[in-house]
Amino acid sequence: MASGTAVSRLLGFLRAMALAAAIGATGQAADAFSVANKLPNVLFMLLAGGVLNAVLVPQVVRAYKRQAGQEYVDRLLSFGFALLAVLTVGLTLAAPPLVRLYADFASEAQLQLAITFAYWCIPQLFFYGAYALLGQVLNARQSFGPYMWAPVVNNVVSIVGFGVFIAVFGRDVTAAATWDAGRIAVLAGTATLGVVAQALVLVPFLRRAGVSYRWRWGLRGSGLGRAGTVATWTFVGLAIGLLGNLLVSRVASAAPGASDDAYVAGNAAYDYAFTLFMLPHSLVTVSLLTALFTRLSTQAHDEDTAAVRGTLSSGLRVVGLFTVLAAAGLVVLAEPVTRLVLFSQPQGSVDAVAGVVAAMAVGLPAFGAWSMCQRVYYAYEDARGMVPIQVAMVVVVVGGTLLGQALLPSTAWVAGAGLSMSVSYVVGAVAALVLLRRRLRDVDARAVVRTHARALLAGLVAAGVGLLGLLALERWGPEGVAGAVVQCVVVGGAMGLVYLGGLRLMRVRELDLLLGPLLRRLRRGRGPDRPV
Repeated sequence: MASGTAVSRLLGFLRAMALAAAIGATGQAADAFSVANKLPNVLFMLLAGGVLNAVLVPQVVRAYKRQAGQEYVDRLLSFGFALLAVLTVGLTLAAPPLVRLYADFASEAQLQLAITFAYWCIPQLFFYGAYALLGQVLNARQSFGPYMWAPVVNNVVSIVGFGVFIAVFGRDVTAAATWDAGRIAVLAGTATLGVVAQALVLVPFLRRAGVSYRWRWGLRGSGLGRAGTVATWTFVGLAIGLLGNLLVSRVASAAPGASDDAYVAGNAAYDYAFTLFMLPHSLVTVSLLTALFTRLSTQAHDEDTAAVRGTLSSGLRVVGLFTVLAAAGLVVLAEPVTRLVLFSQPQGSVDAVAGVVAAMAVGLPAFGAWSMCQRVYYAYEDARGMVPIQVAMVVVVVGGTLLGQALLPSTAWVAGAGLSMSVSYVVGAVAALVLLRRRLRDVDARAVVRTHARALLAGLVAAGVGLLGLLALERWGPEGVAGAVVQCVVVGGAMGLVYLGGLRLMRVRELDLLLGPLLRRLRRGRGPDRPV
C-alpha cells in the first residue's frame, strides 16, 4: 500500500508542477480552477465519502461472514451507484450557486470562469464515488493494493493533459478574461478524465478478489436500516465540518482582492499547501489506518474490547512516531519543498504557499491521532458519537479563521486558517480519546502520551539541527531549484538521523514496529547470506 501511495504521490508532485506551470499558483485562473475542481471533492466527502468509510467496510466485512454476503454487497453497490448518479446530475446543474456559495471573487470574469470550470469538474463526483465504493469492497476483501495504486493512473492522465495544454496554449495563462472554450475544455476535461480512469481501473481487480458483482435493486430485507442510520449521522458530522471548509474557501478567495501585493495566498495556494501537508499522511498514516480499520471492524464485530484497545494504542503510537518527524521536516523545509513543486513560479508565489504549508504542518501529529480515533468510531458504526467532537472542531476553525482575518494582513489570512485547522485537530484528538476511554474503559493513555512526548523531544532536537543546517546551506549552498534539492536531501537526511538516534537513545520500542516491515523486506531482498 505504501509503495502504491508513494508512486501516486510522486506523480502527484509532477501533476502539481505541471498545473502550476500551466496556470500558476496564485492569480485569477489558478484560484477559479481551484474552487471548481475542489467542489466535487468537497461534495463527495459530504455526500458519500465519509458515509462509505462509516458504512461500507464494516457492512462488507460482516456480509462476507454469512452465506448471502455477496447479494448484500451487490445491493449496497447498486444503491450507491444510483445515488451517486442522481446527485451528480443535480449538483452539476447547480454549479452557479455552488460556486457563488464557495467563493467571494472580486472579479465577475473570474466568477464566470469558475462556474464554467465547475460544469466540467463536478461530474467527477460520480467517479470519485465509484472509486471509493469499489476500493472499499476490495479493502474489505483484504485486497489493499489496487485502491492505493489507482490514483497513479489519474496522475498520469493529468500530467499528459496539462502538458498538452502547455504545448498548445503556453504557460501562466493567469488572467480570467483570456480564457476561451478550448483552454477550459483541455484543462478541466483533463482533470475529469483522470478521475474517470482512476475508477475504471479497479474493475478488473474485483473478480481477482472474489467479488462477482451483479446489479440488484431493492433495500427491503437487505438489513440496510442500521447502515442508513450510521450514514445519516455521518452526513450530519460532515455537514458540520463543511461549514468550516466553506468559510476557509471564502476567506481564501477574498484575500487576493484585499491586498495590493501581487502574490497573495488564495484557494490555489491553499490547495498546493494541503497537497504537501497530506503527503506524509498519505504515504504512511493512510496505509497503516487502512489495514488497521479492517482489523478494528472485525474486533468490534466480535465484541473484543481488549483487542480494539490494543489496536488503537499501537496505531496511535506508531503513527505518532512518523507524523512528529514529518511535521518537523515540513516546518523546517517548507520553503525548499514548496520551491520544488512550484519550480516554474516566482519567489513571491513560493513564499505565499510555504507559509501556509508551515502553518498546516504543525498539526500533522494531531491529525494522525484524530484519524486513528475516527476509525474506531466507524468500526463500531457510531457516527453519532463523533458529532459533538466535530462541532467543537469546526468552532475552532471558524473562530480562528475569522480572528486571523480580523487581525492579520490579507497576505496571511490563508496561513491563519491553516493554523486554525491544526488547533482543531488537537481538540478533536483529545476529545475523541476522552470519549473513547468511556467505551473501551481504557485507551492505554500512559503509553500513548509517553511515546508522543519522547517523539516530540526528539523532533524538537532534529528541528533545531535542521534549522541550523538550512541557514548554512542558504548562505553557502547553491540557489534555485538545485539549492532546494540539496537542502531537502541534506537537511532532511540529517533530521531523520538525529530523530532516529534520539528515539534509540530513549529506547522507544515502537520504532521497531514502524521500521520492522521495511527491514524485513530489505533482508529478503538481500538474501539470507547478505548482512543488512
